[in-house]
Amino acid sequence: MTNINAQDINAQEFNAQDFTAVILAAGLGKRMKSDLPKVLFPLCGRTLIEHVVDHARQAGFEKIVVVVGHGADQVKAVLGDTVQYALQAEQLGTGHAVMMAKDHVQSKHVIVLSGDAPLLTPDTLRAMARHHLDRSAAATVLTAVMENPERYGRILRENNAPDGRVTGIVEEKDANPEQLMIKEINTGTYCFESGVFSLLADCGRSGSGRQNAQGEYYLTDALAAYYQAGKTVTAAILADPHEGDAPNNRVQLAETARVIQQHILEELMLSGVSVVDPHNTYVDITAKVGRDSTLMPGTIIEGSTVIGEHCQVGPYTHLKNVQIGNDVVVQHSVLIDCIVKDRVNIGPFAYIRPESVIEQGAKIGDFVEIKKSIVGENSKVPHLSYVGDTTIGKGSNIGAGTITCNYDGKHKHHTEIGDGVFIGSNSNLVAPVTIGHGAYVAAGSTITDQVPGDALAIARARQVNKENYVSKQK
Repeated sequence: MTNINAQDINAQEFNAQDFTAVILAAGLGKRMKSDLPKVLFPLCGRTLIEHVVDHARQAGFEKIVVVVGHGADQVKAVLGDTVQYALQAEQLGTGHAVMMAKDHVQSKHVIVLSGDAPLLTPDTLRAMARHHLDRSAAATVLTAVMENPERYGRILRENNAPDGRVTGIVEEKDANPEQLMIKEINTGTYCFESGVFSLLADCGRSGSGRQNAQGEYYLTDALAAYYQAGKTVTAAILADPHEGDAPNNRVQLAETARVIQQHILEELMLSGVSVVDPHNTYVDITAKVGRDSTLMPGTIIEGSTVIGEHCQVGPYTHLKNVQIGNDVVVQHSVLIDCIVKDRVNIGPFAYIRPESVIEQGAKIGDFVEIKKSIVGENSKVPHLSYVGDTTIGKGSNIGAGTITCNYDGKHKHHTEIGDGVFIGSNSNLVAPVTIGHGAYVAAGSTITDQVPGDALAIARARQVNKENYVSKQK
Protein backbone atom coordinates (compact mmCIF):
# COMPACT_ATOMS: atom_id res chain seq x y z
CA MET A 1 0.00 0.00 0.00
CA THR A 2 1.35 3.43 -0.94
CA ASN A 3 0.33 6.38 1.18
CA ILE A 4 0.76 9.73 -0.52
CA ASN A 5 2.58 12.31 1.55
CA ALA A 6 2.04 15.79 0.19
CA GLN A 7 5.18 17.07 1.92
CA ASP A 8 7.33 14.77 -0.24
CA ILE A 9 6.13 16.33 -3.48
CA ASN A 10 8.20 19.08 -5.04
CA ALA A 11 5.61 21.30 -6.72
CA GLN A 12 8.28 22.79 -9.02
CA GLU A 13 8.85 19.39 -10.59
CA PHE A 14 5.15 18.90 -11.25
CA ASN A 15 3.89 20.10 -14.63
CA ALA A 16 0.22 20.75 -13.98
CA GLN A 17 -0.27 21.78 -17.61
CA ASP A 18 -0.21 18.08 -18.47
CA PHE A 19 -3.59 17.84 -16.70
CA THR A 20 -7.10 19.15 -17.14
CA ALA A 21 -9.16 19.22 -13.95
CA VAL A 22 -12.69 17.95 -14.52
CA ILE A 23 -15.03 18.70 -11.62
CA LEU A 24 -18.32 16.83 -11.44
CA ALA A 25 -21.13 19.16 -10.31
CA ALA A 26 -24.23 17.95 -12.15
CA GLY A 27 -25.96 16.01 -9.38
CA LEU A 28 -29.07 16.97 -7.47
CA GLY A 29 -28.00 15.90 -3.98
CA LYS A 30 -31.37 14.47 -3.00
CA ARG A 31 -30.36 13.71 0.57
CA MET A 32 -29.86 17.44 1.21
CA LYS A 33 -33.64 17.80 0.76
CA SER A 34 -33.32 21.23 -0.82
CA ASP A 35 -34.11 23.17 -3.97
CA LEU A 36 -30.49 24.35 -3.91
CA PRO A 37 -28.00 22.24 -5.87
CA LYS A 38 -25.79 20.35 -3.44
CA VAL A 39 -22.55 21.89 -4.69
CA LEU A 40 -23.89 25.39 -3.90
CA PHE A 41 -24.38 24.84 -0.19
CA PRO A 42 -22.35 27.46 1.71
CA LEU A 43 -19.44 26.35 3.84
CA CYS A 44 -17.25 28.79 5.79
CA GLY A 45 -17.53 31.61 3.27
CA ARG A 46 -17.56 29.64 0.03
CA THR A 47 -19.87 27.16 -1.62
CA LEU A 48 -18.77 23.52 -1.80
CA ILE A 49 -17.90 23.86 -5.49
CA GLU A 50 -15.90 27.04 -4.89
CA HIS A 51 -13.73 25.24 -2.33
CA VAL A 52 -13.01 22.48 -4.86
CA VAL A 53 -12.29 24.89 -7.72
CA ASP A 54 -10.02 26.98 -5.51
CA HIS A 55 -8.06 23.95 -4.34
CA ALA A 56 -7.64 22.72 -7.92
CA ARG A 57 -6.36 26.12 -8.95
CA GLN A 58 -3.97 26.32 -5.98
CA ALA A 59 -2.68 22.88 -6.94
CA GLY A 60 -1.63 24.37 -10.27
CA PHE A 61 -4.32 23.05 -12.61
CA GLU A 62 -4.86 26.01 -14.90
CA LYS A 63 -7.60 24.51 -17.05
CA ILE A 64 -10.69 23.55 -15.09
CA VAL A 65 -13.85 22.11 -16.63
CA VAL A 66 -16.98 21.92 -14.47
CA VAL A 67 -19.61 19.41 -15.59
CA VAL A 68 -23.01 20.93 -14.79
CA GLY A 69 -26.54 19.55 -14.98
CA HIS A 70 -29.10 20.16 -12.26
CA GLY A 71 -29.07 23.88 -11.43
CA ALA A 72 -26.55 24.58 -14.18
CA ASP A 73 -27.44 28.28 -14.40
CA GLN A 74 -27.08 28.69 -10.64
CA VAL A 75 -23.66 27.04 -10.65
CA LYS A 76 -22.53 29.23 -13.55
CA ALA A 77 -23.77 32.34 -11.74
CA VAL A 78 -21.53 31.48 -8.78
CA LEU A 79 -18.38 30.47 -10.69
CA GLY A 80 -18.73 32.90 -13.60
CA ASP A 81 -16.13 32.76 -16.35
CA THR A 82 -13.35 31.47 -14.10
CA VAL A 83 -13.88 27.94 -15.47
CA GLN A 84 -15.17 26.18 -18.57
CA TYR A 85 -18.43 24.25 -18.56
CA ALA A 86 -19.68 20.96 -19.98
CA LEU A 87 -23.38 20.10 -19.79
CA GLN A 88 -24.69 16.72 -18.67
CA ALA A 89 -28.31 17.16 -19.69
CA GLU A 90 -29.31 13.63 -18.70
CA GLN A 91 -28.08 12.15 -15.41
CA LEU A 92 -26.61 8.78 -16.47
CA GLY A 93 -23.83 8.44 -13.91
CA THR A 94 -20.28 9.60 -13.25
CA GLY A 95 -18.81 7.92 -16.33
CA HIS A 96 -21.33 9.67 -18.53
CA ALA A 97 -20.57 12.99 -16.77
CA VAL A 98 -16.85 12.71 -17.52
CA MET A 99 -17.59 11.88 -21.15
CA MET A 100 -19.38 15.24 -21.47
CA ALA A 101 -16.05 17.02 -20.85
CA LYS A 102 -14.25 15.34 -23.75
CA ASP A 103 -14.35 18.29 -26.15
CA HIS A 104 -12.67 20.53 -23.56
CA VAL A 105 -9.67 18.27 -22.93
CA GLN A 106 -6.50 18.48 -25.00
CA SER A 107 -4.07 17.55 -22.21
CA LYS A 108 -2.30 14.21 -21.74
CA HIS A 109 -4.06 13.48 -18.45
CA VAL A 110 -7.27 14.26 -16.59
CA ILE A 111 -7.79 14.64 -12.85
CA VAL A 112 -11.43 14.07 -11.93
CA LEU A 113 -12.77 15.70 -8.75
CA SER A 114 -16.13 15.67 -7.01
CA GLY A 115 -17.67 19.12 -6.73
CA ASP A 116 -18.82 18.35 -3.19
CA ALA A 117 -15.48 17.24 -1.65
CA PRO A 118 -14.01 20.43 -0.14
CA LEU A 119 -11.49 18.87 2.26
CA LEU A 120 -8.99 17.65 -0.35
CA THR A 121 -6.03 20.01 -0.12
CA PRO A 122 -3.98 21.39 -3.02
CA ASP A 123 -0.95 19.49 -1.67
CA THR A 124 -2.89 16.23 -1.81
CA LEU A 125 -4.02 16.88 -5.38
CA ARG A 126 -0.46 17.62 -6.46
CA ALA A 127 0.80 14.52 -4.67
CA MET A 128 -1.81 12.35 -6.36
CA ALA A 129 -0.96 13.69 -9.82
CA ARG A 130 2.75 13.10 -9.17
CA HIS A 131 1.98 9.56 -7.99
CA HIS A 132 0.06 8.97 -11.23
CA LEU A 133 2.87 10.28 -13.43
CA ASP A 134 5.69 8.52 -11.58
CA ARG A 135 4.02 5.14 -12.16
CA SER A 136 3.11 5.82 -15.81
CA ALA A 137 -0.40 4.79 -14.82
CA ALA A 138 -3.40 4.68 -17.11
CA ALA A 139 -5.62 5.23 -14.08
CA THR A 140 -5.09 6.22 -10.46
CA VAL A 141 -7.75 6.29 -7.77
CA LEU A 142 -7.45 8.19 -4.51
CA THR A 143 -8.42 5.85 -1.69
CA ALA A 144 -8.72 5.80 2.08
CA VAL A 145 -8.77 3.04 4.67
CA MET A 146 -11.75 3.43 7.01
CA GLU A 147 -12.90 1.39 9.98
CA ASN A 148 -16.49 2.01 8.95
CA PRO A 149 -16.57 1.96 5.14
CA GLU A 150 -20.38 2.08 4.92
CA ARG A 151 -21.84 3.93 1.87
CA TYR A 152 -18.50 3.92 -0.01
CA GLY A 153 -17.36 1.93 -3.02
CA ARG A 154 -14.73 -0.73 -2.16
CA ILE A 155 -11.31 -1.10 -3.80
CA LEU A 156 -10.72 -4.52 -5.36
CA ARG A 157 -7.14 -5.82 -5.45
CA GLU A 158 -5.50 -8.97 -6.77
CA ASN A 159 -5.83 -11.84 -4.27
CA ASN A 160 -7.43 -9.37 -1.83
CA ALA A 161 -3.90 -8.44 -0.80
CA PRO A 162 -3.34 -4.93 0.67
CA ASP A 163 -0.47 -4.36 -1.76
CA GLY A 164 -2.06 -6.23 -4.68
CA ARG A 165 -2.70 -4.55 -8.01
CA VAL A 166 -5.96 -2.64 -8.25
CA THR A 167 -8.41 -4.61 -10.36
CA GLY A 168 -11.46 -2.40 -10.02
CA ILE A 169 -14.02 -0.82 -7.72
CA VAL A 170 -17.37 -2.16 -6.63
CA GLU A 171 -20.13 0.13 -5.41
CA GLU A 172 -21.72 -0.79 -2.09
CA LYS A 173 -25.08 -1.55 -3.70
CA ASP A 174 -23.40 -4.02 -6.04
CA ALA A 175 -20.99 -5.61 -3.54
CA ASN A 176 -21.27 -9.15 -2.22
CA PRO A 177 -20.85 -9.91 1.53
CA GLU A 178 -17.13 -10.62 1.16
CA GLN A 179 -16.52 -7.37 -0.71
CA LEU A 180 -18.45 -5.41 1.92
CA MET A 181 -15.77 -6.43 4.43
CA ILE A 182 -13.11 -4.47 2.51
CA LYS A 183 -12.04 -1.31 4.36
CA GLU A 184 -10.21 0.47 1.55
CA ILE A 185 -12.69 2.81 -0.08
CA ASN A 186 -12.97 5.03 -3.14
CA THR A 187 -12.95 8.79 -2.44
CA GLY A 188 -14.28 9.66 -5.89
CA THR A 189 -11.07 11.34 -7.07
CA TYR A 190 -9.15 9.94 -10.05
CA CYS A 191 -6.36 10.57 -12.52
CA PHE A 192 -6.65 9.12 -16.03
CA GLU A 193 -4.69 9.28 -19.22
CA SER A 194 -6.79 11.14 -21.79
CA GLY A 195 -7.70 7.92 -23.62
CA VAL A 196 -10.28 7.36 -20.88
CA PHE A 197 -12.90 9.13 -23.03
CA SER A 198 -12.65 6.48 -25.76
CA LEU A 199 -12.64 3.76 -23.11
CA LEU A 200 -15.84 5.11 -21.52
CA ALA A 201 -17.49 5.41 -24.93
CA ASP A 202 -16.61 1.77 -25.67
CA CYS A 203 -18.11 0.69 -22.34
CA GLY A 204 -21.28 2.56 -23.23
CA ARG A 205 -21.55 1.00 -26.68
CA SER A 206 -20.97 -2.51 -25.36
CA GLY A 207 -23.52 -2.05 -22.58
CA SER A 208 -21.04 -3.20 -19.93
CA GLY A 209 -21.04 0.25 -18.38
CA ARG A 210 -24.64 0.03 -17.10
CA GLN A 211 -24.78 -3.45 -15.60
CA ASN A 212 -25.22 -2.28 -12.02
CA ALA A 213 -27.93 -1.61 -9.45
CA GLN A 214 -28.28 2.00 -10.55
CA GLY A 215 -28.38 1.34 -14.28
CA GLU A 216 -25.79 4.10 -14.78
CA TYR A 217 -22.40 4.56 -16.43
CA TYR A 218 -19.96 4.22 -13.54
CA LEU A 219 -16.63 5.96 -13.91
CA THR A 220 -15.22 3.21 -11.72
CA ASP A 221 -15.76 0.72 -14.56
CA ALA A 222 -12.87 2.40 -16.37
CA LEU A 223 -10.41 1.03 -13.81
CA ALA A 224 -11.54 -2.55 -14.34
CA ALA A 225 -11.40 -2.07 -18.11
CA TYR A 226 -7.84 -0.73 -17.93
CA TYR A 227 -6.78 -3.62 -15.69
CA GLN A 228 -8.29 -6.18 -18.06
CA ALA A 229 -6.41 -4.51 -20.92
CA GLY A 230 -3.13 -4.97 -19.06
CA LYS A 231 -2.68 -1.27 -18.26
CA THR A 232 -1.29 0.05 -14.97
CA VAL A 233 -3.98 0.95 -12.44
CA THR A 234 -2.77 2.35 -9.10
CA ALA A 235 -4.20 3.57 -5.83
CA ALA A 236 -2.88 6.55 -3.88
CA ILE A 237 -3.98 6.19 -0.24
CA LEU A 238 -4.80 9.21 1.89
CA ALA A 239 -2.89 9.46 5.15
CA ASP A 240 -5.96 11.17 6.65
CA PRO A 241 -8.94 9.07 5.54
CA HIS A 242 -11.44 11.86 6.22
CA GLU A 243 -9.79 14.29 3.82
CA GLY A 244 -11.78 12.74 0.98
CA ASP A 245 -15.15 13.08 2.74
CA ALA A 246 -18.04 14.60 0.80
CA PRO A 247 -21.15 15.55 2.81
CA ASN A 248 -24.32 13.81 1.64
CA ASN A 249 -26.76 15.40 4.07
CA ARG A 250 -26.93 18.42 6.34
CA VAL A 251 -25.61 16.54 9.35
CA GLN A 252 -22.46 15.65 7.41
CA LEU A 253 -22.30 19.20 6.01
CA ALA A 254 -22.14 20.58 9.56
CA GLU A 255 -19.35 18.13 10.41
CA THR A 256 -17.41 19.17 7.29
CA ALA A 257 -17.85 22.82 8.26
CA ARG A 258 -16.46 22.02 11.71
CA VAL A 259 -13.31 20.53 10.16
CA ILE A 260 -12.74 23.50 7.85
CA GLN A 261 -13.48 25.95 10.66
CA GLN A 262 -10.91 24.26 12.86
CA HIS A 263 -8.27 24.66 10.13
CA ILE A 264 -9.14 28.35 9.66
CA LEU A 265 -8.91 29.12 13.37
CA GLU A 266 -5.68 27.15 13.79
CA GLU A 267 -4.07 29.16 10.98
CA LEU A 268 -5.23 32.41 12.61
CA MET A 269 -3.86 31.40 16.01
CA LEU A 270 -0.53 30.36 14.51
CA SER A 271 -0.34 33.76 12.78
CA GLY A 272 -0.67 35.63 16.08
CA VAL A 273 -4.43 35.94 16.66
CA SER A 274 -5.95 34.91 20.00
CA VAL A 275 -9.14 32.86 19.76
CA VAL A 276 -10.51 32.51 23.28
CA ASP A 277 -13.00 29.74 22.50
CA PRO A 278 -12.38 28.01 19.13
CA HIS A 279 -15.49 25.86 19.60
CA ASN A 280 -17.68 28.98 19.69
CA THR A 281 -16.02 31.23 17.11
CA TYR A 282 -16.83 31.25 13.38
CA VAL A 283 -14.59 32.83 10.75
CA ASP A 284 -15.02 32.56 6.98
CA ILE A 285 -12.06 31.41 4.92
CA THR A 286 -12.27 34.73 3.03
CA ALA A 287 -11.80 36.89 6.15
CA LYS A 288 -8.49 38.22 7.52
CA VAL A 289 -7.48 39.10 11.08
CA GLY A 290 -4.33 40.96 12.11
CA ARG A 291 -1.80 39.87 14.71
CA ASP A 292 -2.39 40.49 18.41
CA SER A 293 -6.12 40.77 17.82
CA THR A 294 -8.46 38.76 20.02
CA LEU A 295 -11.66 37.01 18.98
CA MET A 296 -13.98 36.51 21.93
CA PRO A 297 -16.59 33.73 22.21
CA GLY A 298 -19.70 33.97 20.06
CA THR A 299 -17.96 35.94 17.31
CA ILE A 300 -19.05 35.44 13.68
CA ILE A 301 -16.85 36.92 10.95
CA GLU A 302 -18.11 36.58 7.39
CA GLY A 303 -17.32 37.52 3.81
CA SER A 304 -14.49 39.89 2.94
CA THR A 305 -14.05 41.22 6.48
CA VAL A 306 -10.56 42.49 7.29
CA ILE A 307 -9.65 43.17 10.93
CA GLY A 308 -6.47 45.05 11.80
CA GLU A 309 -3.99 44.55 14.62
CA HIS A 310 -4.57 44.83 18.37
CA CYS A 311 -8.35 44.62 18.08
CA GLN A 312 -10.88 42.93 20.32
CA VAL A 313 -13.94 41.55 18.59
CA GLY A 314 -16.74 40.10 20.67
CA PRO A 315 -18.10 38.55 22.66
CA TYR A 316 -21.17 37.81 20.58
CA THR A 317 -20.42 40.05 17.62
CA HIS A 318 -21.32 39.55 13.96
CA LEU A 319 -19.20 41.16 11.22
CA LYS A 320 -19.92 40.80 7.51
CA ASN A 321 -17.84 42.48 4.79
CA VAL A 322 -16.40 44.98 7.27
CA GLN A 323 -13.07 46.82 7.06
CA ILE A 324 -11.70 47.41 10.57
CA GLY A 325 -8.53 49.32 11.43
CA ASN A 326 -6.14 48.86 14.33
CA ASP A 327 -6.87 49.07 18.07
CA VAL A 328 -10.63 48.71 17.63
CA VAL A 329 -13.02 47.24 20.19
CA VAL A 330 -16.40 45.82 19.10
CA GLN A 331 -18.63 44.13 21.67
CA HIS A 332 -22.06 42.45 21.35
CA SER A 333 -22.72 44.23 18.04
CA VAL A 334 -23.63 43.70 14.39
CA LEU A 335 -21.67 45.41 11.59
CA ILE A 336 -22.42 44.90 7.89
CA ASP A 337 -20.71 46.34 4.78
CA CYS A 338 -19.12 49.25 6.59
CA ILE A 339 -15.72 50.78 7.39
CA VAL A 340 -14.37 51.26 10.90
CA LYS A 341 -11.07 53.10 11.28
CA ASP A 342 -8.40 53.04 14.00
CA ARG A 343 -9.09 53.33 17.75
CA VAL A 344 -12.87 53.10 17.46
CA ASN A 345 -14.97 51.68 20.28
CA ILE A 346 -18.30 50.10 19.36
CA GLY A 347 -21.00 48.58 21.52
CA PRO A 348 -22.36 46.86 23.33
CA PHE A 349 -25.50 46.24 21.25
CA ALA A 350 -24.74 48.59 18.36
CA TYR A 351 -25.87 48.07 14.76
CA ILE A 352 -23.72 49.57 12.00
CA ARG A 353 -25.47 49.22 8.66
CA PRO A 354 -24.10 49.27 5.08
CA GLU A 355 -22.23 52.25 3.62
CA SER A 356 -21.38 53.68 7.01
CA VAL A 357 -17.90 54.98 7.88
CA ILE A 358 -16.77 55.35 11.47
CA GLU A 359 -13.70 57.58 11.54
CA GLN A 360 -10.76 57.05 13.88
CA GLY A 361 -11.23 57.62 17.57
CA ALA A 362 -15.02 57.66 17.37
CA LYS A 363 -17.32 55.93 19.83
CA ILE A 364 -20.58 54.17 19.03
CA GLY A 365 -22.26 53.13 22.25
CA ASP A 366 -25.02 50.83 23.42
CA PHE A 367 -28.26 50.50 21.47
CA VAL A 368 -27.11 52.83 18.68
CA GLU A 369 -27.99 52.27 15.02
CA ILE A 370 -25.92 53.90 12.29
CA LYS A 371 -27.27 53.73 8.72
CA LYS A 372 -25.42 55.01 5.63
CA SER A 373 -23.67 57.69 7.65
CA ILE A 374 -20.23 59.09 8.41
CA VAL A 375 -19.29 59.56 12.05
CA GLY A 376 -16.32 61.90 12.20
CA GLU A 377 -13.02 61.61 13.98
CA ASN A 378 -13.34 61.52 17.79
CA SER A 379 -17.10 62.04 17.62
CA LYS A 380 -19.41 60.15 19.96
CA VAL A 381 -22.84 58.62 19.67
CA PRO A 382 -22.84 57.09 23.15
CA HIS A 383 -26.26 55.47 23.50
CA LEU A 384 -29.86 54.98 22.42
CA SER A 385 -29.71 56.89 19.12
CA TYR A 386 -30.57 56.39 15.46
CA VAL A 387 -28.32 58.13 12.93
CA GLY A 388 -29.34 57.65 9.30
CA ASP A 389 -28.19 59.36 6.08
CA THR A 390 -26.05 61.70 8.14
CA THR A 391 -22.58 63.22 8.10
CA ILE A 392 -21.15 64.06 11.52
CA GLY A 393 -17.98 66.13 11.72
CA LYS A 394 -15.06 65.88 14.12
CA GLY A 395 -15.37 65.97 17.89
CA SER A 396 -19.16 66.13 18.04
CA ASN A 397 -21.35 64.54 20.72
CA ILE A 398 -24.79 63.13 19.99
CA GLY A 399 -26.86 62.87 23.16
CA ALA A 400 -28.90 59.87 24.26
CA GLY A 401 -32.16 59.32 22.44
CA THR A 402 -31.27 61.49 19.43
CA ILE A 403 -33.00 60.56 16.18
CA THR A 404 -32.25 61.80 12.68
CA CYS A 405 -35.67 61.82 10.99
CA ASN A 406 -34.43 60.96 7.51
CA TYR A 407 -37.57 59.52 5.88
CA ASP A 408 -40.65 61.52 4.92
CA GLY A 409 -42.65 58.49 3.78
CA LYS A 410 -41.42 58.69 0.18
CA HIS A 411 -37.81 59.85 0.15
CA LYS A 412 -34.69 59.76 2.33
CA HIS A 413 -33.07 63.08 3.26
CA HIS A 414 -29.63 64.04 4.54
CA THR A 415 -28.58 65.55 7.87
CA GLU A 416 -25.32 67.52 8.12
CA ILE A 417 -23.76 67.96 11.56
CA GLY A 418 -20.57 70.01 11.76
CA ASP A 419 -17.44 69.80 13.93
CA GLY A 420 -17.65 70.24 17.68
CA VAL A 421 -21.44 70.06 17.77
CA PHE A 422 -23.35 69.12 20.92
CA ILE A 423 -26.79 67.55 20.43
CA GLY A 424 -28.77 67.35 23.66
CA SER A 425 -30.58 64.21 24.70
CA ASN A 426 -33.91 63.25 23.18
CA SER A 427 -33.56 65.53 20.16
CA ASN A 428 -35.15 65.00 16.75
CA LEU A 429 -33.29 66.30 13.71
CA VAL A 430 -35.81 66.48 10.87
CA ALA A 431 -33.93 66.12 7.58
CA PRO A 432 -32.94 67.80 5.39
CA VAL A 433 -31.25 69.93 8.00
CA THR A 434 -27.78 71.34 8.77
CA ILE A 435 -26.24 71.94 12.20
CA GLY A 436 -23.28 74.33 11.90
CA HIS A 437 -19.84 73.95 13.50
CA GLY A 438 -19.80 74.39 17.26
CA ALA A 439 -23.58 74.65 17.56
CA TYR A 440 -25.59 73.41 20.52
CA VAL A 441 -29.03 71.84 20.40
CA ALA A 442 -30.97 71.88 23.66
CA ALA A 443 -32.24 68.59 25.02
CA GLY A 444 -35.72 67.61 23.87
CA SER A 445 -35.65 69.82 20.77
CA THR A 446 -37.18 69.02 17.41
CA ILE A 447 -34.99 70.77 14.84
CA THR A 448 -36.58 71.54 11.48
CA ASP A 449 -34.46 74.51 10.33
CA GLN A 450 -30.78 75.17 9.88
CA VAL A 451 -28.81 75.89 13.05
CA PRO A 452 -25.94 78.35 12.44
CA GLY A 453 -22.49 77.67 13.80
CA ASP A 454 -21.93 78.55 17.48
CA ALA A 455 -25.69 78.99 17.97
CA LEU A 456 -27.88 77.40 20.63
CA ALA A 457 -31.08 75.98 19.18
CA ILE A 458 -34.04 75.45 21.50
CA ALA A 459 -37.08 73.92 19.82
CA ARG A 460 -39.47 72.84 22.56
CA ALA A 461 -42.57 74.22 24.26
CA ARG A 462 -42.00 76.51 27.24
CA GLN A 463 -42.57 74.79 30.57
CA VAL A 464 -45.74 75.80 32.42
CA ASN A 465 -46.30 74.94 36.10
CA LYS A 466 -49.90 75.05 37.40
CA GLU A 467 -49.76 75.60 41.15
CA ASN A 468 -51.91 73.35 43.37
CA TYR A 469 -53.24 71.50 40.31
CA VAL A 470 -52.99 68.04 41.93
CA SER A 471 -54.74 68.95 45.20
CA LYS A 472 -57.58 70.61 43.29
CA GLN A 473 -58.12 67.45 41.25
CA LYS A 474 -58.36 65.40 44.42
